[in-house]
Amino acid sequence: MTSPAARLAAEPTIPTSRPRRYDRVKRVFDVVGAATALVVGAPLLAGVALLILVTLGRPVFFRQLRPGRDGELFEMVKFRTMLKVDPARGLVTDADRLTPVGRWLRASSLDELPELWNVLRGEMSLVGPRPHLVQYLEIYTPWQARRHEVRPGITGLAQVRGRNELAWEDKFAYDIEYVDNRSLRLDLRILVETVRVVVRREGIAAPGTVTWHEFTGTPTPPDPVPAADPVPAADPVPAAAPDGLAATSRRPRGDLAGRCRG
Repeated sequence: MTSPAARLAAEPTIPTSRPRRYDRVKRVFDVVGAATALVVGAPLLAGVALLILVTLGRPVFFRQLRPGRDGELFEMVKFRTMLKVDPARGLVTDADRLTPVGRWLRASSLDELPELWNVLRGEMSLVGPRPHLVQYLEIYTPWQARRHEVRPGITGLAQVRGRNELAWEDKFAYDIEYVDNRSLRLDLRILVETVRVVVRREGIAAPGTVTWHEFTGTPTPPDPVPAADPVPAADPVPAAAPDGLAATSRRPRGDLAGRCRG
């Protein structure tokens, strides 16, 4: 079976997604869905905020600039899941800073709930490519940068196809597949599958880490080295003749035999 990254690499050109009529419907769907979720989930949001305040202290929210549609930066809001960096206490790596409460919040995806506010503000969508780090903008290939043709999402196609267990190239391939095929039907399917993924706690972290491996760019294959022009074979150097005679003065053995017979 061909991986999504391989299918993407096989495309001969880099198309651009055109605005769709669904994009306007999608915005209405986002506003209604986010507002409803915030109202219905208000007690849950308050409970999680209180839990973080008691176990981790302030601040309750984690705020970070992320690139949105067309690469425009916005402040993404999540529940905090890690302790502050403190080398004196040995709190340096993500594994050191992630608390048991933080692990539970990540596993249940409850840390993502405050992003509903970003959806209401028009910075995110319920469904779309996940917003990655700002520094990745400089190392995306033109293919990978296409993920910013739409608003980033709280969940997306890559999140229900493996989440953090996917290789980066496959994540980007699923993101672009969503950009090219976005529709109400696809969004509803992704939302339903997101519930399954969260309940089963699939793809929470990349192998060998408590979060994910940092994206460092896609290696560019070296330009092919042009084949050198074939060098014509040199004429064989005649072997030295015995007794100091030049090789060109020698006759084939057969000729000599003929002369002797004559």
